[in-house]
Order: sequence, then C-alpha cells, then structure tokens
Amino acid sequence: MDSTEITAGLTNKTEVAFEHLFKKHFRELHAYGFSLLKDWDAAEEVVQAIFLKLWEKNEWVHIQISIKSYLYKSVYHDCLNYMRRQKIHLKYQTHTVHVMENRVDNTDGKIKLSEMEQHLDKALDKLPEKCRAIFHLSRFEHLKYHEIANQLEISIKTVETHMGKALRILRKEMKEFLPLIALMIFNMFRS
Repeated sequence: MDSTEITAGLTNKTEVAFEHLFKKHFRELHAYGFSLLKDWDAAEEVVQAIFLKLWEKNEWVHIQISIKSYLYKSVYHDCLNYMRRQKIHLKYQTHTVHVMENRVDNTDGKIKLSEMEQHLDKALDKLPEKCRAIFHLSRFEHLKYHEIANQLEISIKTVETHMGKALRILRKEMKEFLPLIALMIFNMFRS
C-alpha cells in the first residue's frame, strides 16, 4: 500500500488502512518518543494518543505533508508538551511541599503530610487519561475551562464533566486525609 492509498483509505476511515498505518509506524514513533522522554510507558502513551486523536478527529484530511512527517512532528510536539506538564507538576509538588512543611510543625504532622503526598500521587495516577489531562490543565497550569476546551478541541461541557469526574475520584481517594487538609487550610488563613 503506498501513501496515496493509505491517505485515501484513511479519508474513508478504513480500519484496514488505519491498522496498516499504525503497524507500520508505531515502533519507530515509540522509539523516537522514548529517545525524547526517556520513559518507555510515557512514550507509548504519547504515540497511542496521537493515533487515537488521528482516528477520532479524522485529522488526516487536513494533513498537507507526508503522513510520516506529520506523525514525527506530532510525537515531537506532544513529547515536549508532556515534559512541560511534568515540569509544572514537579514544580507544583515542590511548592506544595514547601508551603505545607512550613505549616506543619510537629513530626507526626510531617509524616502525615508525606503520606498524603504519596496518596495524592497514587490518586492522580488512578484518574483516566483525559480526566488527568484536564485536571492538570485546570489545577496545575491554571487554565480556565474555555481555554482547556479550546486547547483540547472539545466542548466546555466535556471539560466540566471530566473535571467533575476527576474531583469525585480524588475526593473518594483522599477522604482519609480530609481532616488534615481542612486543618492546613484553616492554618493558612489564620497566618
């Protein structure tokens, strides 16, 4: 199958053509993503997300360059975005730890704080990918719902739905730490 046939097949959302495209390029794109991220699973997630977006949004109709070039550029840009998100997440975690360490005076409180951070990381990992991405953009990058909707090319209602789901999951996962969180918030407003 040449690239013209693949493009024609993809325009009609032909599963066979899409599967051929996926099988032909996935390994090399995954290796390229890994060379950028140095994380096997993250690279796989990035590449799968690109193919999923390509399939769901029927984006190949708008591709003006070769599909291979488009895929490599997509992997490159999505890996950079992933690294930026990780950097912001780490910065936020470091800031949160610093602020909370200043608020918690006793050893028991510091142990609880450490447990809470570990539990929060696990809770964030339990979020579905889309919920986690939207939660991250809202809480860590401080984007408004309409900005997230524009960036992800989804409706504001979809953003609201995913944020609601993320908050429900996090509330459920973090329920044992709610008294500690309430105490820290109370102490922040007192000082």
